[in-house]
Amino acid sequence: MSSRINIARPQPSAYNVDPHGLSNSRPSSGYRSANPDDPLEKLRAFSKTVEDNIEIYSQPLKPHLPAIGRFLIVVTFLEDALRILTQWGDQIWYLQQHRHFPWGISHFFLILNVITMLVGSSAVILKRYTEYAVGGLLGVVIIQGFGYGLIFDLNFFLRNLSVIGGLFMVFSDSMVSRKALFAGLPTISETDRKKYFLLAGRVLLIFLFLGFILQGQWTFVRLFVSVLGLVACVMVAVGFKAKWSAAFLVLVLSVFNVFANNWWSVDSAHPQRDFLKYDFFQTLSIVGGLILLVNMGPGGLSVDEKKKTY
Repeated sequence: MSSRINIARPQPSAYNVDPHGLSNSRPSSGYRSANPDDPLEKLRAFSKTVEDNIEIYSQPLKPHLPAIGRFLIVVTFLEDALRILTQWGDQIWYLQQHRHFPWGISHFFLILNVITMLVGSSAVILKRYTEYAVGGLLGVVIIQGFGYGLIFDLNFFLRNLSVIGGLFMVFSDSMVSRKALFAGLPTISETDRKKYFLLAGRVLLIFLFLGFILQGQWTFVRLFVSVLGLVACVMVAVGFKAKWSAAFLVLVLSVFNVFANNWWSVDSAHPQRDFLKYDFFQTLSIVGGLILLVNMGPGGLSVDEKKKTY
């Protein structure tokens, strides 16, 4: 007699996509798209459109920005050298009578300043021996502050900090194509040095605008421009949207310079003319530094650069 064994087949179970239980048990919420009606999104989109348009229409000018910036930075030194030469007698009299310079020392002081400013400015414009040129012009800023007794004048101090910032921008610009002098020696890389000089230049450049905020009478327009300018200065210092903040400061300072320091409208015999002329060309120098910032960008030590990393 034969027997039949019934073997029960196992029923196929449902497919388990995560047999080990390693996945997140929460249901996925999916990608949430930006709300086009959100005011912040509208502002971001408008800002992006403005930046793109500026980038497109400024292309023809971009190759010339470094040369324009370098010339404007040193134009205050060229004007100062010309003023010393054309007012030689008045300069000697002031140094000897008011600053008590001995005869001969006053002459040497002025000659040294004129030669350094002319040679240093020419070297910066021609991009030759830029490091030495910047060092010489920095020396002129310092010794003039002590020589003319203006080192403790707040307006002079803030303006010259900005001029020094412009010179740092020139030094940073010269590092772009410079080769290492001593290959193989353990030195700070050109990229690192450029980052630090760009940071110092950015921070120092904004002091002129801070001086503008501190002086003069307050009006509604002045308050409005000062608030916008202060925000732009902070953005330049930290390197957030630095190019466009610097471009805004270039526009504001250029308009302010033409209307506030209009030395050409003052009679040549009026003593105020020289002060306005001095302020006008110093402001041009800071504008030149900001133009170099627009061209080069804020460098590695900035919010803009960190945003690219993350």
